[in-house]
Amino acid sequence: MTQLRVGVIGTGNPTKGASRMGYAMAYQHANAYAALDNCQLVACADIKQENAEAFAEHYQLPNFYLSHQEMLAQEDLDIVSICVWPHLHARLVLDSIDAGVRAIHSEKPMADTWGDAKRMVLTAEKNSVQLTFNHQRRFGKPFSMAKDLLKSGQIGDLLRLEAACGDIYDYGTHYIDMFGFYNQDLPAKWVQGQIDYRTKNLVFGAMVENQATALWEYQNGVFGFIATGLGSRSVGVHNRLVGTEGVIEVGTDNVHLRIQRNGKSWETIDTQGEHLHGPGFIERGIADLINSLHDGTEPELSGRRALNATEIIFSIYESSRRRSRIDLPLDIDDNPLVEMVESGALQPE
Repeated sequence: MTQLRVGVIGTGNPTKGASRMGYAMAYQHANAYAALDNCQLVACADIKQENAEAFAEHYQLPNFYLSHQEMLAQEDLDIVSICVWPHLHARLVLDSIDAGVRAIHSEKPMADTWGDAKRMVLTAEKNSVQLTFNHQRRFGKPFSMAKDLLKSGQIGDLLRLEAACGDIYDYGTHYIDMFGFYNQDLPAKWVQGQIDYRTKNLVFGAMVENQATALWEYQNGVFGFIATGLGSRSVGVHNRLVGTEGVIEVGTDNVHLRIQRNGKSWETIDTQGEHLHGPGFIERGIADLINSLHDGTEPELSGRRALNATEIIFSIYESSRRRSRIDLPLDIDDNPLVEMVESGALQPE
């Protein structure tokens, strides 16, 4: 069996623990590749030598680099995993495409501007490079079982999707992406939202709002709603699927999945030992993108699907900037939240 040569950019340091500064996701990516018979980890790159050395030693890699450009130039790679902060994603994706790799798997969020998010996907498509983003919850049983209940008609026709979390850009990208997963991966038609950014708030170096509420409509008439920060309590559940004949909830009251049919009592669904964060989500996602690379099919974590969620995120920020509804497609290139802060329109403490 021909093995695919894999390189990792941005190893991180798992000994520092998970925080807003990093999760050392490269180790989770690497474990997923190592579990596959047709993948071989061959190199890594990190700007901190101690991080790169530790990663190379841990996975017994023949080479490590302090520059991603040098790794891309020296190694004949088939796949690159990108595990750095969002503002670097576009540059590293485009450099990897220029290096001639076959596939790129990047951490989320896609990019720190809408223009860069679009540019990555369009450039990958133009060069026939498979580009995926790690919205791994698509492979979690609480979420996939919720989708199966919906598809089998357990709550009738889907009317509305609701979510609550800390912010829309970093955490919310998962749940807005999950809305696409539940709803045929359709784009939205319009978005209307408002944000609060009274206190400086950074996650992985990126600005995220303190609080937001937003409503949008998909092309099939299904509505999406999200509340973040203090407002998340108004939803009270990670994901809610509202249908004509019932409701499905994912992540509430220490219950991972439950359903209410026709106003009857709630029924808890066994998610077979899986919760909202795992185990096994990333491993399944990477196995799927490898299979898609062989088969020529669209991977579940494709850039096209990620772009649908990212457009909604930046449209929420843009709606707050314009103080109006945003009709899609979104016609900006920047990050409205960053621009509002830099222009003085928002002045966080």
